[in-house]
Amino acid sequence: MKRALVTGVTGQDGAYLSQLLLGKGYEVFGMLRRSSSGDVIDERLRWLGIAGQVTMVDGNLLDLSSLLRIVQEVRPDEVYNLAAQSFVKSSWNQPLLTGQVTALGAGNMLEAVRLTAPNARFYQASSSEMYGLIQEPIQSEKTPFYPRSPYAVAKLYAHWMTINYRESFGLHASSGILFNHESPLRGIEFVTRKVTDAVARIKLGLASELKLGNIDAKRDWGHARDYVHAMWLMLQQDKPDDYVVATGRTTSVRDMCRIAFDHVGLNYEEFVKVDAAYLRPAEVDILLGDSTKARTTLGWDPATSLEDLIREMVDADLARHRKRAR
Repeated sequence: MKRALVTGVTGQDGAYLSQLLLGKGYEVFGMLRRSSSGDVIDERLRWLGIAGQVTMVDGNLLDLSSLLRIVQEVRPDEVYNLAAQSFVKSSWNQPLLTGQVTALGAGNMLEAVRLTAPNARFYQASSSEMYGLIQEPIQSEKTPFYPRSPYAVAKLYAHWMTINYRESFGLHASSGILFNHESPLRGIEFVTRKVTDAVARIKLGLASELKLGNIDAKRDWGHARDYVHAMWLMLQQDKPDDYVVATGRTTSVRDMCRIAFDHVGLNYEEFVKVDAAYLRPAEVDILLGDSTKARTTLGWDPATSLEDLIREMVDADLARHRKRAR
């Protein structure tokens, strides 16, 4: 039985990845940063029905000693570093914390693996936000980076550290440059979930409007369930490498709103309001990924369309609010 260690296990990607690994017969260990909200922190794992199947271990990316202890105790075959301060907008308000957790935290994890489990295979969650002010209309592994937020800068540090540890120490370390990926488990602070939750509340008479920032920003959106499969495939390769994971289709926030409101028979134009308070200090206007390498080398292909993804999210939020109203 293979052993996998997953940081960020209670997040969207950590939950779906744990479900995938358990289905493949892995023993899954999730690193948990303890807090006073421990009674609800495994909500996503419970949503997927796997909370009792993941072994939780206490640790923190900022504490190298805890990472060394965890890796020594777990003896993982595979390590997936998904933990981060991952909300882009908050990174301007918390730039140093974002750098410590998202950038230096990844360095700590790489160092712990190098020192205590050098034969383990390592995955780093990189981000399409690293492309920022895009230098090419379609972004591939060879497109230059131009980060436009403290979050993106931190992710870029972690990305290059992963490459450095691979080339300097021979670690089987790969990075997935994942474009936006969503699901019913997405945090409410992210725009897709903010939209689908608002659609559900408006449909049920619990709200009357939805305030957003730049609704003409375009993103390449896929389903997290598909994207964690790409993560796993990367660590099954003989040679570590970096891969763009994307659908190859870009859609504006405006059109995403249209899909979500259409699903419940409403016109988005009657409810969506643009509010300057939600604009970013530096906007990333469009992202569109070229995942040719992942498709040809890994045999990966996204299975869920944007329309099906948004409908699934709206239905999940309708179910949540109906349950609360009982």
